[in-house]
Amino acid sequence: MAKATAGTFVFDEATVRPILYRDRGFDIDAAKITPGQYFVTPRDMMIVTVLGSCVSACIRDPRTGIGGMNHFMLPERGGTPDSPLSPSARYGAYAMEVLINQLIKLGARRDTLEAKVFGAGKVLAGMGDIGQRNAQFVREYLKLEKIALLAEDLGDIHPRKVYFFPHSGRVLVKQLRSASNQTIITREKAYSRSLDTSQPGGDVDLF
Repeated sequence: MAKATAGTFVFDEATVRPILYRDRGFDIDAAKITPGQYFVTPRDMMIVTVLGSCVSACIRDPRTGIGGMNHFMLPERGGTPDSPLSPSARYGAYAMEVLINQLIKLGARRDTLEAKVFGAGKVLAGMGDIGQRNAQFVREYLKLEKIALLAEDLGDIHPRKVYFFPHSGRVLVKQLRSASNQTIITREKAYSRSLDTSQPGGDVDLF
């Protein structure tokens, strides 16, 4: 499920690998993630994603600069996000724990982690306000786990492009107000359908 290369990053191979590239605009190595993926690194680099109704948590240890980002959506089937027994809550908790556990494996300390969260836009017609459920879940999860939430940009109706610099903790967010959203919508609908037929779990050590 998860694989590490040279101790510098970890990604979820359920779909495709994150795209690694040199960003000329910021003059920095970068990783681009899509729904269902995460990426962690101890290096001074950038992690990028585009969000519609999905949520990304940007989590780092400020002592070490080790940080990472995930990109997830709660499945539609069964229960509510605040129910500890619901499949939605179990899936969301897995998406958060797999990111946190990989950060710890690289040397981060759980008791010093801090987070910034983004996404949860109302962009998927016919699916209710799944973005609101995603936002509710990630806030409640961080509160329960006593991880400091330093900043958030959740809700609204526009997709977002997020640039996270884990070494410094800096995040840049660009709302995509004028761009065509069809690619984002198509990708997230396909991701949502895949969640309805999958089960949370995998090769993860829960702390």
